[in-house]
Amino acid sequence: MSDRHAMTFTAGPAHIDELGHVNNTVWVQWIQEIATAHWHAVAAPAHVAAHVWVVTRHEIDYRGNIGLGESVIAETFIPGPPRGAQFDRCVVFRDRVGKTIVSARSTWALLDRASGRLCRVRPEIAASF
Repeated sequence: MSDRHAMTFTAGPAHIDELGHVNNTVWVQWIQEIATAHWHAVAAPAHVAAHVWVVTRHEIDYRGNIGLGESVIAETFIPGPPRGAQFDRCVVFRDRVGKTIVSARSTWALLDRASGRLCRVRPEIAASF
């Protein structure tokens, strides 16, 4: 359904855990960063001003990791149409040789920024993706 959006992330000292690789919480932060960047890149300014997305579920598969100074290319896409106020989003992180090391599927819910209440993902909002 979606145009894809990509970003590069590089592991810095604050991202590394006691095992010497990127901590799982950092992968979640990166998932949120690319999702937010995608929304801001494609959504109409009026939609960004009127709405905010919140995560209701993350499902993450870890198949590898990276260490200090290493980078990954993250690619996100929307796999299908919205369901009421919810939209699923997939993110795939690939290492320097193109191997998928982390993949995620997250469910996001759309809120009206002013009221903080859930609102249906209208066709004109979904069309941005």
